[in-house]
Amino acid sequence: FVAALVGLRVVNREGVELGHVQDVQESGAHPLLHVVAQDGRTRLIPYVEVTIDHVDREARTIGVDWGADY
Repeated sequence: FVAALVGLRVVNREGVELGHVQDVQESGAHPLLHVVAQDGRTRLIPYVEVTIDHVDREARTIGVDWGADY
């Protein structure tokens, strides 16, 4: 599971690329996607049903409900 997500692009509902999954961290309650943008900004996005819209392994993308300014 974790290895399959590392390297995937993360794109929000507005079509903004938030970065690539660098790692998946266990937090106890749920996994967190450690996403790194090209400008070096990092985000921790919870891997939960309300946040993750889809995972497309063929297109190597994860669609998320996450604002670019979060």
